[in-house]
Amino acid sequence: MIEVVNLTKEYETRQGPRRVLDNLSMTIAPGQKIGVLGRNGAGKSTLIKLIGGVELPTSGVVRRHMTVSWPLAFSGGFQGSMTGNDNIRFLTRVHNLDFQDAYDFVDDFSELGAALCEPVRTYSSGMRARFAFALSLAIEFECYLIDEIIAVGDRRFHDRCHYELFEKRKDRALLLVSHDITAIKEYCSTTVILDGGKVAYFGGLEEGLEAYYRN
Repeated sequence: MIEVVNLTKEYETRQGPRRVLDNLSMTIAPGQKIGVLGRNGAGKSTLIKLIGGVELPTSGVVRRHMTVSWPLAFSGGFQGSMTGNDNIRFLTRVHNLDFQDAYDFVDDFSELGAALCEPVRTYSSGMRARFAFALSLAIEFECYLIDEIIAVGDRRFHDRCHYELFEKRKDRALLLVSHDITAIKEYCSTTVILDGGKVAYFGGLEEGLEAYYRN
């Protein structure tokens, strides 16, 4: 289970502090598939980053009782001057995994070939997304965080991502931010609606979509 308790996040702006999340609380159970909905600026991506540990909250806490991925295809944690191989080696040491197994998966899945021997900063945005997505799947997590990046790469790569994430790992928990209602319907059974930095709704899929449409 993941517990989000009284989570508040503020950003400094020229007009003063801007509160994006305001004393928000929720839980994510093992295997639960949650679609995150809300207007632009409602704090959806911020919530994903806080749960994934990419950013720290202004106040409140995230208690992780299961392993959590970084936001899929998020590459901010990579060292740009290191090669793809070196980044794989570093992350497998952090997660106490076998380097060769992870390398073989990333090499096959990303299809980057010799580019894995080049510094990550030389990668195009598409190459970085493929590398990050492949590495996210090479490390097995109990909860996956997705922020509008399911359709990276061409159709064939998209189909491979779909199989690896939504079929092969269908028993894992999932937190999906998307403006694509079709994707929410296909992959999620629960919805959370953010409004004004707070949880306006947290419950069943159909009721959540009806509330989202009304707003």
